[in-house]
Amino acid sequence: MKAITLFFMLTSIVSHSQNFDYVANNQNPYGKINPVAPKQVADYSELIGKSSCKSVSRVDQNTWADTVQMTWVFKYIMNGMAVQDETIKEDNVHSGSIRQYNYDSARWYVHYYTSSGAVPTLPAWEGNREGNKITLFRDQRSPNGFEGDYRITFSDISENSFNWVGEWVSKNGQIVYPTWRIYCTKEE
Repeated sequence: MKAITLFFMLTSIVSHSQNFDYVANNQNPYGKINPVAPKQVADYSELIGKSSCKSVSRVDQNTWADTVQMTWVFKYIMNGMAVQDETIKEDNVHSGSIRQYNYDSARWYVHYYTSSGAVPTLPAWEGNREGNKITLFRDQRSPNGFEGDYRITFSDISENSFNWVGEWVSKNGQIVYPTWRIYCTKEE
C-alpha cells in the first residue's frame, strides 16, 4: 500500500512540475502569458496572433523596392515566459526573432535570424516599450563608417494593427535614415 501511495505522490509531483498550460495548443494557438513571467512580456500582447503586412525596403538612397506581402505571426514561447515572431514573405526571405525580457537590465533582448543566411552568432537588439511604441537599438556603423545604431520601432500599436520601421540613426540622433518599413493589420 505504501508503494502505491508513493507512486501516486510522485506522479502528482512530476505532472505538477511539468505544467505546460501556457504553450501554444489547439485552444490557444499563440500560447498565453505565464503568470510568473515578467509583467513586461505583456508589452507584445497586441501583436500576438497573425497579421497581414506590407513590407517595403530601400534599394538605394533614392529608391524603395516594390511592396512585398508578408504574414507576421507572434506567439508566446517557453511556456509563456517569452515571445517569438516569424515572418513569411512572398519574396521567400523569411525571418524571426526570440524576444526575452531581462529583469537585471530592465530591457528586452531580441535575437534575430533570417533565411537569407545562417550566422554563428545571432544579432541582438535591446530596448523597451513606452506607451504604444516599442523601440530597440543595436550598435551599427553606417555604410560610410559613421558610428550609430540600427533602431527598430513598433508604433501605432493597437489590437487591430501596428507599424514597424528599421532605420539607421547617428549617435547624436540628428541623422535618421529609414531602410525598411512594415505596415500590419491583424487577422487573428
